[in-house]
Amino acid sequence: MTQAPTRLSKFKLFCYGITDMPLHFCLTPVLIFVPKYYTAELGISLILVGNMFLFARVMDVFTDPLVGYWSDRTRTPWGRRRPWIVAGTPIMVVCFYFLFLPPDDAGAGYLFICIMGLYLALTMILIPYYSWAAELSPDYSERSRITGWRSAIGIFGNIAAQGVPIIFLVFFDYGGDKAVMTILGIMMLITLPLGVLLTITQVPETTDYIDSETPIWKGLKLMWKNGPFKRLIMAFMVGSTAFNITTPLYSFFVGYVLGAPTMTVVMLAFFYTSNLIGVPFWVRLSNYIGKHRAYSASFILIGCAHPLYIFHGFGDFWWMIPITVLSGFAGGAFAALPNSMKADVIDLDTMLSGDNRAASFFAAWSFTAKMSAAVGGWISLNVLGLIGFVPQLGGENSYENMLGLRILFTLPPAILFFAAAAIVWNYPITRERHARMRESILRRNTRRDKSTQTTGI
Repeated sequence: MTQAPTRLSKFKLFCYGITDMPLHFCLTPVLIFVPKYYTAELGISLILVGNMFLFARVMDVFTDPLVGYWSDRTRTPWGRRRPWIVAGTPIMVVCFYFLFLPPDDAGAGYLFICIMGLYLALTMILIPYYSWAAELSPDYSERSRITGWRSAIGIFGNIAAQGVPIIFLVFFDYGGDKAVMTILGIMMLITLPLGVLLTITQVPETTDYIDSETPIWKGLKLMWKNGPFKRLIMAFMVGSTAFNITTPLYSFFVGYVLGAPTMTVVMLAFFYTSNLIGVPFWVRLSNYIGKHRAYSASFILIGCAHPLYIFHGFGDFWWMIPITVLSGFAGGAFAALPNSMKADVIDLDTMLSGDNRAASFFAAWSFTAKMSAAVGGWISLNVLGLIGFVPQLGGENSYENMLGLRILFTLPPAILFFAAAAIVWNYPITRERHARMRESILRRNTRRDKSTQTTGI
């Protein structure tokens, strides 16, 4: 009989999830505000900025597997995840600060160095940190609860990234792109060290894991043979690319199509508040219909909502908020469910290989997430540049330029959302199959423990 899983206390869940709040500053806000600021204010070309982001992510093809591989094999009295998180924290704080508070004469080289350092630090923190979640509980539903808490706190970080600049705009008349960049840079200085301190001092790290003995390239080949993992990561890649086509375009769409350049943070505050509200709904729904069906339903919902943006134009900011709320609510599933499903896939690999290679899987996942973000942003910025769009406010943009922006923001993402829903619809790891997998792993671990005791090793 399978032993009832131990539920983590809300305090432990909070302390684990709190680090995700400042990490979210390095995800969406970087893609939303940095391209707009460095092109519109500092004069770097759209195409060059898009290519720099893409190149920085391509380098992750080397760093992500290595960090995952080394993290799985790190052995210290402090655990195998904590040292990587602590080492990456000062690098991330410094690079983020200089990226968001650049001098007035900052050029392409300055931007490139900051991006490369930031994404290296993100790899050092994110892969061990997310791997840690898969090791906090072996239970199918408890994993959704863990990732749900972390995702909700991370989304709150996105809300804070919009909400604090809104407070400064409303109460102190301090707004605009430069103001938002300055505020976020200072917020990172404060929140990341505090969040990491709570996580590493208050959250337990298991010592009950099986050492991975699989060489790195053999491990990657085994990963590729994992059918459910391929299906899940494909759906995630397609859906993430859709999201990231829109992400760098938010500030352009709100500023130029809707004519409300200071309201981007307001739009995003509505989006991420709805995101946060959606997380518990999608987690609860997944307990009834399965994680994969809930995940697929969220893609269908956002795929239906997103094209409606195309009908909005100059002065329609408040009319498009209902679409933003619906899209954000659907995105709550994207924040919580795939990470929980990913932990289940790792169990399948452990059952088949006998190794615990959580960080290697999270490295592959992290690389996919970052490459999807880079490719989505690269598509957005390069297409804008190729159609001759002028990013500087007050610049002359023709009707064709504005129509191109509206189409790019709405239709390609919707097509990709529907494609992702189709990919994940028949995902094979259900609650019942996962229970059988955990029982198989438990039996093998029990036999291994008895063998070890018998031989005296």
